Amino acid sequence: MNSNFTWKLVLIFAVMLVFLYGIFGTPQNFSGQGLISAITDRIHLGLDLRGGTHLILQVQVNDAVKVDADNAVERLKQELRARKINYTDITQPDVANNPDHIVIKGVPPDATSDLRTIVNDRLPEYNLSSGAENTYSLAMKAQSLTELKNRAVTQAIETIRNRIDQLGVSEPIIEEHGLGDYQILVQLPGVDDPARVKEIMQSTAMLQIRQSMGGPFSSEQQALQEHGGVLPPDSELMQGRSVGSKDTDEGPKWYLISRSSAVTGRDLRNATPTRDENGQPAVTFNLTGEGGRRFGSFTGSHVGDNLAVILDNKVQEVAVIKEQIHDTGVINGRFTDQQSKDLAMVLRSGALPAGIKYLEERTVGPSLGTDSIRAGVTAAVVGMLAVLIFMLVYYHGAGINADVALILNLIILLGFLGFSGATLTLPGIAGVILTVGMGVDSNVLIFERIREELRNGKTPPSAVEQGFGHAWITIVDTHVTTIVTAAILFIFGTGPVKGFAVTLTFGLLANLFTAVFVSRVIFDWILSRKQRGEALSIG
Repeated sequence: MNSNFTWKLVLIFAVMLVFLYGIFGTPQNFSGQGLISAITDRIHLGLDLRGGTHLILQVQVNDAVKVDADNAVERLKQELRARKINYTDITQPDVANNPDHIVIKGVPPDATSDLRTIVNDRLPEYNLSSGAENTYSLAMKAQSLTELKNRAVTQAIETIRNRIDQLGVSEPIIEEHGLGDYQILVQLPGVDDPARVKEIMQSTAMLQIRQSMGGPFSSEQQALQEHGGVLPPDSELMQGRSVGSKDTDEGPKWYLISRSSAVTGRDLRNATPTRDENGQPAVTFNLTGEGGRRFGSFTGSHVGDNLAVILDNKVQEVAVIKEQIHDTGVINGRFTDQQSKDLAMVLRSGALPAGIKYLEERTVGPSLGTDSIRAGVTAAVVGMLAVLIFMLVYYHGAGINADVALILNLIILLGFLGFSGATLTLPGIAGVILTVGMGVDSNVLIFERIREELRNGKTPPSAVEQGFGHAWITIVDTHVTTIVTAAILFIFGTGPVKGFAVTLTFGLLANLFTAVFVSRVIFDWILSRKQRGEALSIG
């Protein structure tokens, strides 16, 4: 046995040991249960096998655009006042369809140049265009709009991941879904009652602290009547509860709130559940250094005024500012203990940049997952045994060669899954079975070519050489084209389809090694032990 052949054998055994480690890791014990536990620790099961909740969300990116436009309006007003440029009104006329569209009315013609300078310097992401009667329009640039929407999705993914992690859900999958649809895929293994998780994920947790300028009012009409039918500048009506009332069945109340926020959720350093002075569940929050300075400046200049705590655009609480407050506050709101804990958690994880809408929800119970595992494993084992027996019966001694290659193929495939952290799904098991079939197909191509060469009078070594040489190109061609197809499935497919694509790709890569290299080494070993002229057992 020459050194070249020895190194090939060493390589095969090394590969087998490496991928066995990928499957089992370092088991605590080598009992049947210990090995099964080691496998499940290394190879992650998908929802269809393990049970859990599958959600597809859509980020309402126009919410993020509206927030940006609102901030742009405030910056624009500040700059116009600072430069003493007159205007009659600044509006957002079509918030529903074009939330980035801002209209400025009544700017004098001689101030046009200054207005353009303001937009170019302070709002570079917007285009300014002039209209009739001293009217100007701002609209966000296409690239800036796309970047803002994509950033909203990325921030939503990070925020949702932070919230799910704090819930203690193990091995969640949270990723962007689809192309250009602003969707997020969330898979939560082991969660078969997703109501609380959905509520926590859906809460935007948008905290704002503003000045309350009036209220509560029983209706919007009452608020307008008390202000002569026109709201004061830079104010808006917001819905909330009746402050100080213990009656939870009363109708909604309305408050006149300043549009300018003293601090927002971005200024939070921490939030913890607590109890208020009446012993009721509440949430204490702490502000960052910059947030604390702004809050201190705001409360110091508004002692005696009312302060409104706003959560998700609803007034949660209104209180009188008795003294300057710097970096700590309390949110009251008729919470239960669990609600105060959840609110503190979502505030700590950060506000969603936009609302989310649930497009799809699917729950798989753990018993159904167990049934799927049993059915999938049974199908895989039966299919594998049938193939192994067929190869032995049809190709005799060479069938052992094919069976060894198939078993090593399966070891490499499962090892790939263990090392990569890929999730094994029910379609993934189908991919494993298909890989076995393609592995057999590769061996059949080689064996039939060898048999043809033997019928043409070639010696066994020459027939093996010619058989592998001619079949190699066909095998590589079929595998590469199938891998390309699997890549397309992975890129454009959903979770289960991706699972199929991953296992199929890993299996095909393994098959290129086992069906060609390993099988050839086994044939060389068999030929080295045969006497000259002895027939090759290949059916």
